[in-house]
Amino acid sequence: MTLATILVLAAEGAEHHGNVQAETFIFGAIAFIVFMALGLVTMSYRNVANRHAHKAEAYAKAHPVDQAQVGHGHH
Repeated sequence: MTLATILVLAAEGAEHHGNVQAETFIFGAIAFIVFMALGLVTMSYRNVANRHAHKAEAYAKAHPVDQAQVGHGHH
């Protein structure tokens, strides 16, 4: 095959019908909706630890921690 033949075949194969942006817009819209949903789920867990501070304090009083073992990693 010569270079001219390759270029002609490539030009014929490059033809398309319709608007590519309009045809593929749905993929971007779906991705945007999925990321927004995941962001909503992530934001719903914001400040969860502070919602029940009285329970955490009661648990800490009932289960004291030996301060010599705090912060030493694996035992």
